[in-house]
Amino acid sequence: MAFFLYLAYFIVGYTGLVLFFYALTPISTKAGFVARSLAAYISLVICAIYGIVASIVLRAVGREQIAQWATARAFKYIMGKTTGITFEVIDPKGILDTTRPAVIIGNHQTELDVLMLGCMFPKYCSVTAKKSLKNVPFLGQFMSLSGTVFIDRKNTKDARQVMAGAAAQMTKRKQSVFMFPEGTRTYAKEPELLPFKKGAFHLAVQAGVPIIPVVVANYSHVLYLKNLIFRSGKIPVKVLDPIPTTGLKTEDVDELTRSTRELFLKEYVALTQEAQHRPIAMPASGKNGVVRASGVEATLSG
Repeated sequence: MAFFLYLAYFIVGYTGLVLFFYALTPISTKAGFVARSLAAYISLVICAIYGIVASIVLRAVGREQIAQWATARAFKYIMGKTTGITFEVIDPKGILDTTRPAVIIGNHQTELDVLMLGCMFPKYCSVTAKKSLKNVPFLGQFMSLSGTVFIDRKNTKDARQVMAGAAAQMTKRKQSVFMFPEGTRTYAKEPELLPFKKGAFHLAVQAGVPIIPVVVANYSHVLYLKNLIFRSGKIPVKVLDPIPTTGLKTEDVDELTRSTRELFLKEYVALTQEAQHRPIAMPASGKNGVVRASGVEATLSG
């Protein structure tokens, strides 16, 4: 009983703190940053706990493949409401719902991308994550239970065999995989891409499945940590046509990665221009924008 009493005090106090900072937003953008940051954090915890419960229930009834989709919807509605931010998915052909299995790739900007995934995540899809996230309270348990594809970046041993195993699981279960080929967040003010790691493209080629690029407009006008900016807003997300990999081999991965990144960057700049209503110059490309992944151990948990 005492636990629930303390929990109630915490919820009331936390809610009051968030509302207090929201009330100061008209006179201080920094207050808006604090309010939305607090709201986003508690939303993350709530949705992760919900995800654990949903994953357990869905596993019990043999529907574990939609656990991440179900949890993503919770992020969409809870975090979207508490922060006033939504990602508008532009997918007129219904590609995300009709192309499966596939390797879906997207650009990685900030921690807010978890809300982006909540808005665009299709059924029968799993995210990838670094293996160390297994140890994060609530989030790690949810990811393990819901079929996350964990990647150990420090282990390159038996890379081809491991990737082949992951590819076989994708084909067998008709489970798509979402990956951030940049490997880390950019926190960029302008629409710039880090070099693409090749893991997602190796996986797609080995599984013989298409690559679906999902381009998110640069949203530094909504969230920019360096200047403590965190505003409400609508951010467009554009789903591009699938890129086939049938017939491609390992030696084709470099060119596939390079050409996909080039296409992605052009769409990224164009979409950001529309979202921010300002002209943007195409970033200068260095080398071919491709790097070798630091680790490729990938296993489908569950």
